[in-house]
Amino acid sequence: DHTGGVANDKGLNVPKLLDHVAKTGGVAGFKGGEPITLAEFWATKCDIMIPAALEGQITKDNAGKIKARMLIEGANGPTTPEADDILNDKGVLVVPDVIANAGGVTVSYFEWVQDFSSFFWDEDEINQRLIGIMKKAFEGVWNTAQEHKVSLRTATYIVACTRILTARDLRGLYP
Repeated sequence: DHTGGVANDKGLNVPKLLDHVAKTGGVAGFKGGEPITLAEFWATKCDIMIPAALEGQITKDNAGKIKARMLIEGANGPTTPEADDILNDKGVLVVPDVIANAGGVTVSYFEWVQDFSSFFWDEDEINQRLIGIMKKAFEGVWNTAQEHKVSLRTATYIVACTRILTARDLRGLYP
């Protein structure tokens, strides 16, 4: 996080780490892990990496060092275009932010719909609707990526542009 990094090859005790963060404001100084530099963090061997805080953190300078097999963008825009190309060339599956962290925006839409109609869903129904929408969205992006043999990020652009062009054809351009 913004205070530093910690690692432990045997795993971090997450509840204790969360307590430490609550008390100190960050992970730095956590006794259950060894301090690591930012460069060491990006080079940490892991299956899945989830950059979930700041934009533009994965760049052409550190993308080649990433050892994860999958990168799921929890933050908005954590990967620069140059880094995205490097990761793609390395065979790292990047689930782009536009699909990976769309759940919050989707639930915000649900809130708007419920408020507008004065009809409210319980948490189970919201979760069920969210899962359905997110699965359908991911499947559409995944299938597009497979069909065109492109990255998931490029597939999201293809899906988005196709939807815009279809809407324009159906509705026309209006003032």
